[in-house]
Amino acid sequence: MEQEKIVVGLDIGTTKICVIVGRKNEFGKLEVLGMGKAESEGVIKGIVTNIDKTVFAIEKAIKEASDMSGIDIRVVNVGIAGQHIKSTIHHGSITRNSKEDEVSIEDVNRLTEDMYRIVIPPGSEIIHVMPQDYIVDYEEGIKDPVGMSGVKLEADFHIITAQTSAINNINKCVRRGGLEIEDLILEPLASSLAVLSEEEKEAGVCLIDIGGGTTDIAIFYDNIIRHTAVIPFGGNILTTDIQHGLMVMQKQAEQLKTRFGKAIAEEASPNEIVSIPGIRNRTAKEISVKNLSNIIQARMEEIIEMAHTEIISSGFEKRLAGGIVITGGGSQLSCLKQLVEYMTGMDARIGYPNEHLGKSKFEIVKSPMYATAVGLVLSGFRSLDEREERYKEAKEMARPVQQAPKVKKEKTNPASDFFSTILNKTKGLLIDDLDGKNEY
Repeated sequence: MEQEKIVVGLDIGTTKICVIVGRKNEFGKLEVLGMGKAESEGVIKGIVTNIDKTVFAIEKAIKEASDMSGIDIRVVNVGIAGQHIKSTIHHGSITRNSKEDEVSIEDVNRLTEDMYRIVIPPGSEIIHVMPQDYIVDYEEGIKDPVGMSGVKLEADFHIITAQTSAINNINKCVRRGGLEIEDLILEPLASSLAVLSEEEKEAGVCLIDIGGGTTDIAIFYDNIIRHTAVIPFGGNILTTDIQHGLMVMQKQAEQLKTRFGKAIAEEASPNEIVSIPGIRNRTAKEISVKNLSNIIQARMEEIIEMAHTEIISSGFEKRLAGGIVITGGGSQLSCLKQLVEYMTGMDARIGYPNEHLGKSKFEIVKSPMYATAVGLVLSGFRSLDEREERYKEAKEMARPVQQAPKVKKEKTNPASDFFSTILNKTKGLLIDDLDGKNEY
């Protein structure tokens, strides 16, 4: 059944809207059946600002993915990002009826459900409630309390909220595109499913997802999500800086960034010059690659500094043995890995979403810019927290097998059988006589 299940991920990004259709193959790896992409003009810094343009782009990407995969797409997993995303830690507790009974999955779920009822700022909505460590009768640092004995069950919860208006706008766009939302997932959490290994999450790792409009942060330790944040700068701010700094067109600035830009200006040759065609019969403009890289480095240093501040404020800076994983479209910038390592003093690598991908005819999907979309598909097959997977399996195992109800056989009395036979024969005679029109 798992192999037959098909999941669709819809990434509504600032630069692109991407749709990926996937299923699990016989080896448990994700097989991409189709993908569609459209330019995103109605989204700024992860927030939908123009409904009509966004709906048009969604419809275009969905049609492309549907035609390629041959699947009629109706339900999607959607990502959400933006500066309005906030994460806080809350403490919750419940008192159980009996100390003798073990802590059950139902107790854990009840505690989690209670957290959805906490008071949050007006105009906000809870999108994720993620348990950290549990406490059973004041015994701290418990990762999985199911099966323990105790009366009081407590836990710290990582609660992620988003603006209600931003959620409503995403819902409106998706519904107007003729689709239904199965799940709304924070984008860095989706990206983490695609690019991080279980070993990295256990050792401690920080994911930095550099998108077009925002840079998303997710910190994992001991296989649990510990901190999330959204920085309101991404790859597009670099393009704007280049456009204004070198006085070129936006498309030219984007091409200069992707083809010649370097995150470390010292790596650029001072003698390398790029010639750009002039506007309306004007002379060609010569751009120094060294100057270009100086502009890029200044902004990238600012973004990395903000990300490093988030790592420090999380309190897990000294416990991230897995270092930093950079993904998203912005991670493809030349020399970025070296700049991140130099500024943070931590090991870094570029995160490619091929950790769980099987053999695919769409090799482009393995680019870091599709990490979120791939993660949204994977979220249909995996839980964000490994403990949820275990609880689901335990529930399936504990579910009683339904058997056909047994028919109770009544005990018979030989005397009653004799009289019932006589009675039936008498009834038969009466009916025959009535048919013969004999009267009594």
